[in-house]
Amino acid sequence: MKGRTLNRRKFFTILGAGGAALAVKPLSGKTSDLMQTSSKPATNISDAVKTARTSSSMPGKFPGKVVVVKNKNAVVDDMPVEAVAYMMLQKSMLELTSQKNLKKAWRMFVSPGEKIGLKVNPVAGKLLFTSHAVVKSVVKQLTESGIDKKDIIIWDRREMELKDTGFTRDNYPGITIRGTELQDEKGSFTDENGKLYGERNIDKEWYYWADVEGEYDAETMPYMVNGGKFSYFTKIVTQEIDKIINIPILKNAGGSITNAMKNLAFGSVSNTGRLHAKLWNDTCAEVCAFAPLRDKVVLNICDGLRGCFNGGPGANPQFICNYNSMLVSSDPVAIDRIGYDIIAEKRIAEGLQKAPVPESLTFLTMATDLGLGVSDKIKINLRVIEMT
Repeated sequence: MKGRTLNRRKFFTILGAGGAALAVKPLSGKTSDLMQTSSKPATNISDAVKTARTSSSMPGKFPGKVVVVKNKNAVVDDMPVEAVAYMMLQKSMLELTSQKNLKKAWRMFVSPGEKIGLKVNPVAGKLLFTSHAVVKSVVKQLTESGIDKKDIIIWDRREMELKDTGFTRDNYPGITIRGTELQDEKGSFTDENGKLYGERNIDKEWYYWADVEGEYDAETMPYMVNGGKFSYFTKIVTQEIDKIINIPILKNAGGSITNAMKNLAFGSVSNTGRLHAKLWNDTCAEVCAFAPLRDKVVLNICDGLRGCFNGGPGANPQFICNYNSMLVSSDPVAIDRIGYDIIAEKRIAEGLQKAPVPESLTFLTMATDLGLGVSDKIKINLRVIEMT
């Protein structure tokens, strides 16, 4: 295992044949696939409610409110434009908060001295990742609002994927770049004793337990902390940051969506491969119900400048498109529900399905039952703004 690297194409081939394909199965829209049965594995979701909610708990300051800003100039020659993204984010923040001053809008969510974690998504590699146009706009507006760069952490599950997609100190001077799982300068995922570096970065005091056995696969996932029935939270969310700004990409997962909830849940715990087959919906909802996420995620900024409508959560060039949109909400459930409609509309236009299948959003219904947000579209306060 020492020094072993994993070819990205091989990784997604394996994921597509196993984890990702299994993730899509319960989201096909068929009633038989979506119903919860007595054979569904047990989890420790009851432990989540043992920690009292706070004033910052999901769904945050504006439950059920989602702002969608569209700008046809957001992407030029397949490249997101930072100046346009900045204006879209500014408009979104002011509309969401009903403030006239941008600094006051941001200060409703974060304060100087707090450690702010920006949860990005680089999993599909250079083809499709949370764009620098959006992330740099977030960083700029945070610093303009009084947040010191030293208190900003850009993070995800795998540090090597962050580096591959340009999330480096060179591109983000003064900002910490952190991943739970990582390699050393020799390309090894383990120390001299054969222990995974990622093992240092998981917090065994916080975990999502599910009655599904995982098995460590050193050939295909040499860097992944997995095996057994426990998925431990990363120390990044339990110990290192005070607030989380979630910055996912507008992507599909079969006929459903992988956006705010998925980006948080599967990016924050270890040993996730075992969860795709039988507990995809449960994991997306239930992991977010635990305090390290529930009480720290204050804002969700969906990068919909470019996204995909098929083949997600990986990336296939033929399915990448310019949505030219940004979605902002404190409510991760509501933002996923609105994001789903955008993806469904594109899939219908491309002939991939005939009509929306909201029944495929089981995880959002579950999240609502857990008090994490609003999944009923009728109850969502949607503001759509067209910029020129």
